Amino acid sequence: MNQFQYVRPTKQKAAIDALAKDTSAQFIAGGTNLVDLMKRGVMTPQKLVDINKLPLNKIEKENGGLRIGALASNKAVAEDKLVLEKQPLLAQALVAGASAQLRNMATVGGNMLQRTRCYYFYDTAMPCNKREPGSGCGALEGINRMHAIFGFSDKCIAVHPSDMSVALVALDATVLVSGPRGDRRIPFADFHRLPGDTPQKDTNLEQGELITAVDIPDGPFTKNVHYLKVRERASYAFALVSVAAALSLDNGTIKDARLAMGGVAHKPWRLNEAEKFLVGKPATEDTFRQAAAIAMRDAKAFKHNAYKLKLGPNSIIQALKNATAVG
Repeated sequence: MNQFQYVRPTKQKAAIDALAKDTSAQFIAGGTNLVDLMKRGVMTPQKLVDINKLPLNKIEKENGGLRIGALASNKAVAEDKLVLEKQPLLAQALVAGASAQLRNMATVGGNMLQRTRCYYFYDTAMPCNKREPGSGCGALEGINRMHAIFGFSDKCIAVHPSDMSVALVALDATVLVSGPRGDRRIPFADFHRLPGDTPQKDTNLEQGELITAVDIPDGPFTKNVHYLKVRERASYAFALVSVAAALSLDNGTIKDARLAMGGVAHKPWRLNEAEKFLVGKPATEDTFRQAAAIAMRDAKAFKHNAYKLKLGPNSIIQALKNATAVG
């Protein structure tokens, strides 16, 4: 492992200043992803700024919704009474995301910022535009079983690994950040980026910006929700395809809908057109099949992940059936 400096500020401004002045520095909290990347030589920060002393772990009601601090552990969020009452979809996604040991260490902010698990990103002997811009994408003509079917480019076909983020984009969350130029709010749908020509940029955070919290508005999605995660083994693994489904029903008619997928794109993939289709329709398997077909219209597969073109719609249908207890 490369040598690095380690600092542990107790004030938010000091943490932001430490990163703003050093482009090679990285924030660290639970470290469940960053430490692995450092061990493998994928990331080599010259300074680690430990933010665990900052008061950013509260889970509380705020402005007609729920505010979750960036340093709240995945375990604390998944088990919190307010979350279970107001946003059960988020709790389901967190439980599906990792083992109890990892949930105990991982934070909300870190979960959002975790890097892709693409084999070519992790293997420093292979070309990867995300790790080394301009080196090429080994997955394009390589083993691409886990890779994207939406939103990819000729520079990168990796997928985002977070389950929590799939639920948050479905729930219209907002990310609160603070940086050298002050505070700002980023709609969750705009927080992560598609690869385009700059796949090394996973998010729209600017240099020195720190995630401080996530806001989730109150909504009608407290009952008919389901997070479905399809993986290669029953123990904890990253999703081949996942679906966050949330419906508001009135006598069997869908009044409102939220749908998003994971394991299919460089960012959590919101299914806006399918949501619009569902509103006003009966909660039946036939309705769900039509919505799934709409959701998959723009999907394109590579040599080894064509199975996702069938698994994707089937997962959407099953998640909606599970959310509504249909069939």
